[in-house]
Amino acid sequence: MSGRLRFGVIGAGRIGPVHAENLAFRVPQAELAVIADLRPEAAQAVAARCNIPRMVSTGEEVLADPGIDAIVLCSPTDTHADLIVAAAKAGKHIFCEKPISLSLKEIDRALAAVEAAGVKLQVGFNRRFDSNFLRVRQAVASGEIGTPNLFHIVSRDPFPPPLSYLRPSGGIFLDMMVHDFDMACFLMGEEVEEVYAAGAVMVDPGFAAEEDFDTAVVMLRFKSGAIGTVDNSRKSTFGYDQRVEILGSKGKIATENRYPNQVVVSGEKCVYSDLPFNFFMQRYTDSFAAEVQAFTESVLEDKPVAVTGTESRLPVVMALAAGKSSQERRPVRLSEIHA
Repeated sequence: MSGRLRFGVIGAGRIGPVHAENLAFRVPQAELAVIADLRPEAAQAVAARCNIPRMVSTGEEVLADPGIDAIVLCSPTDTHADLIVAAAKAGKHIFCEKPISLSLKEIDRALAAVEAAGVKLQVGFNRRFDSNFLRVRQAVASGEIGTPNLFHIVSRDPFPPPLSYLRPSGGIFLDMMVHDFDMACFLMGEEVEEVYAAGAVMVDPGFAAEEDFDTAVVMLRFKSGAIGTVDNSRKSTFGYDQRVEILGSKGKIATENRYPNQVVVSGEKCVYSDLPFNFFMQRYTDSFAAEVQAFTESVLEDKPVAVTGTESRLPVVMALAAGKSSQERRPVRLSEIHA
């Protein structure tokens, strides 16, 4: 394919505007032609900011446009599988926010449609494109720190989401920690075979009413025998807490939080710096742009996508296993989880 890739964005909620702005202003090979949202005011706001010439109400209207080459799917998770199937049948390439579905059966249905149509599908695990995490991956892949033995990742949001968000999101393991499950496999370069999860309600008692946790820790056992831990919290008072450490046989590599500046203030009684970035939109600005740039290039140059649908399935399996483990209070092997 030559020229520019004509995109339609489906969904103008929290993540839709992020992708729309990147396509409009940071990906020169992209042309943003249409945006869809059931709320006209949301679509209008993004269209005005990003100079999008056309607004529609539904994803189906985007897919019916013969001039659209690819879609960016930012609608609620429970709509993803159906829209992927429809987009594949319409011959559109697809960038889909994570996860494809909370159901493995639905994920498999969507992946089968993509394969049958021969279109490209990339799933939005944007943290793979963060420069710090890429450096960690490089250290592991090159043997710079030897054989990895211990893995630890911290992921804590600055404030909890509205309780109305929780139930359709799938809960802390499928909505939040799924990113960390993907990063665990990506950074270590291998798959996990067993998880042991514990969850608690420590931030807001409303989470218990929604049958969810706001605080969770999961132990991972990798196929090599290495072990890891992931800890998540829905509330970190000092900002968006995103850290990784891997200990290997020859050393370790670690990445800390990112900050708006590198200033250190030294006084008579303390030495301090400003708080880290406050949330994912600021922390991962560059990685969000990099992932849609990579997807655009994969379509235009007919190259493999950076994060395949099959790769995106594994973190969902891990999340489902973590949910089962937290309920049954025992280690759960991923082989126990079936579609």
